[in-house]
Amino acid sequence: MPKNNRFSDNVTVFRKYTLPETDMKLAGYSALIYRYDLEVPLPELLSAISEKHRRYTEGKWQVFRTVQEPDQTLLGHLTFAFRYEGIDLLILKNLFKEIEKTEIEAIVQDQPTGRNSRRIWFFYEWLIDERLDLEDAKSGNYVEALDTDLQYPGPKERSKRHRIWNNLPGNKDFCPLVRRTEKLENFSAENLESKVKDTIGKVHPDLLSRAAAFLLLKDSKASYAIEGETPPENRAERWGKAIGQAGQKDLTKDELLRLQEIVIEDRRFVDMGWRKEGGFVGIHNRVNSKPVPDHISAKWEDVPKLIDGLLNTNESLIESDYDPVLAATLIAFGFVFIHPFTDGNGRVHRYLIHHVLAKKEFAPKGLIFPVSSVILDQIDEYKEVLESYSKPRLDLIEWEATSDGNVEVLNDTIDLYRYFDATKQAEFLYECVEETVTDTLPEEVQYLERHDKMRTFISEHFDIPDKGMENLIGFLRQNDGTLSKRARTKEFEALTEDEVNMLEGKYQDIFSEGS
Repeated sequence: MPKNNRFSDNVTVFRKYTLPETDMKLAGYSALIYRYDLEVPLPELLSAISEKHRRYTEGKWQVFRTVQEPDQTLLGHLTFAFRYEGIDLLILKNLFKEIEKTEIEAIVQDQPTGRNSRRIWFFYEWLIDERLDLEDAKSGNYVEALDTDLQYPGPKERSKRHRIWNNLPGNKDFCPLVRRTEKLENFSAENLESKVKDTIGKVHPDLLSRAAAFLLLKDSKASYAIEGETPPENRAERWGKAIGQAGQKDLTKDELLRLQEIVIEDRRFVDMGWRKEGGFVGIHNRVNSKPVPDHISAKWEDVPKLIDGLLNTNESLIESDYDPVLAATLIAFGFVFIHPFTDGNGRVHRYLIHHVLAKKEFAPKGLIFPVSSVILDQIDEYKEVLESYSKPRLDLIEWEATSDGNVEVLNDTIDLYRYFDATKQAEFLYECVEETVTDTLPEEVQYLERHDKMRTFISEHFDIPDKGMENLIGFLRQNDGTLSKRARTKEFEALTEDEVNMLEGKYQDIFSEGS
């Protein structure tokens, strides 16, 4: 039932956000949230109507002219939202739970062939999982559930009852959405897949294999470093080997459990497998040891259904032409937000990025992008991207502390993990992938090419074993192309002054080529 008489009074502040002008009217989702007092995370942008006859965006607000003001009805504001804001499944589901189903039936009966009336009908039955007292649509052109100008669609499936193309990229139990933004459109236009293939096509297979091996270990170590850990070399290599096999196996519940077992070597203090208790990311209050969460995991009772939904969405996206980086975003970030394990979630989350990119053949077989090492370099932005999901949901989750310092969630929260806007996460991941394609991979290949040239030069002038040769190049690299006093008086004291000058000069020549 409505909590306010109107969809919008003239407002200056809405849910702590000040509007750009005084006494503006809310429109679309903001008006629906206002009238029905919906407890939901707010959309990235809210809409309002200005009397100043100009359209603009300022802060949290996109401002529309009075000519675009919707009818002050449920249909009017939903139509406005669908046209200008896209689909927000979480808001729609909460809205549909607040209104009488007869309101939806009346909308469809009044406009049986209407584009938006049928979309509303479709979303109601899809989200609420209840068949309305309506006959199947007999006429009207098929329309798409998602407006592809506003959001990235998934594979199409015909809904004959509504005469709707269901192009949602997920299912009822897991369906994040990504908005089209200028940044994402620019990334897509770069055609990074072709850039990877062009780079690789110019590289000798042996050199590429060595670059891939180095980047794999680098990525494995970075994934631990993100968690604040420094694993022994063999443990990092073990996880690196698992990353190297990403995409070779189908993603299943058993496969996720296998990955956790690789990540968690010492299992004496960890309850392995799917969580059987609450979970959170954060700290404990030093005074009373109570949790201070930055993120609250999905209820453990909801994990099986959520993971089933995620795996089904993954399978659907892998087989479609859905953008590989966007697909990796939905699956990898969806997993870490659910947080299905007691420990190991973060590393498995980053593995899933590799898995989806490999399955979608974003890069040639055997080449793994060092995404974790780029994330480590941008750790503050990574945390912000995670918090952009978690923070708005903390106020919507009712919980209490348990005697062992954990959290117990008291209300129904499953939809918070099923439906979310993954645009910020997608933009961040695309930034990371772009850096690996345009900088990290070419730089490593270039370094190895120069390294090999330096080795050839050394072997032509000196009889030095492999280990000594690597040490010599390593000392030169660490000291910006000069041999340190320590190296000249210890490991390489046999070198003459002229030989040292020759080596340093050649190093500078080789490693400054093209820079």
